[in-house]
Amino acid sequence: MAIARPVLGLLALLLLAGGIVMDLLVALSGGVHSTPINQIFFLQADTTGINSASPNFQNPARWTFNSICGVQNGLNANCGPVHAAQSFSPARNFGTTNGLPAALSGGIKFYYLSRFAWAFYVVSLFFAVIAFFLGFIALCTRLGAYLTGAMTMLALFFQTLTAALMTAWTVMGRNAFRKNGQTASLGIKAFAFTWATMGAFLIATILFCLGGSLGKKEGKAKKSSYFGRKQSTRSRGSFIDSESQRRVKDEYD
Repeated sequence: MAIARPVLGLLALLLLAGGIVMDLLVALSGGVHSTPINQIFFLQADTTGINSASPNFQNPARWTFNSICGVQNGLNANCGPVHAAQSFSPARNFGTTNGLPAALSGGIKFYYLSRFAWAFYVVSLFFAVIAFFLGFIALCTRLGAYLTGAMTMLALFFQTLTAALMTAWTVMGRNAFRKNGQTASLGIKAFAFTWATMGAFLIATILFCLGGSLGKKEGKAKKSSYFGRKQSTRSRGSFIDSESQRRVKDEYD
């Protein structure tokens, strides 16, 4: 049992670290142009027919975490202004509604879906990093394992939210472009990293909690054995005292 907890904790830490790395790769997309980050995007769409002079305008356009990029040799290129939490709102992004699908010409649904998704990426990363450093305590103590499991569970919760929201706005955006006769596709790597991170956090949470539960029964058994020995000692002492008193009584009689 004493060996099993560090093994489970180490496996959980590796999964947690993997999830953090994948989330960081997604969070750096559009702001860093090295491989493999320049292959990560959420949604790519053909913008032919859209008349815009905005610095964000690209054809085709790729929405990433930090900017709207063009495409060159299958990679993100010629990215527009870089800023955190690039929203998906083509009318705002391009400063026009000319040539845009009707579903994307107005309203704030897509804007808030994308902004909340990106916000939850950051919150999930925050709790995951805290859990990672707490995880070294989980290798040694049950309390550390439970505490790390709780932090990882919070990271899992927000990662699940961001994965769901990201999937919602990208799929609806793709469908809107396609209905307008414009080709559009989802970013496979962004999807893979986001959902794989959720799976990694889920398994890590389970492993940390299992590590915390190990040794619990063993501790109860030791406590029970200790009190059992005390009771047994008292019983033997009581028998000896009774026997001694009986002998003294017989001598006086």
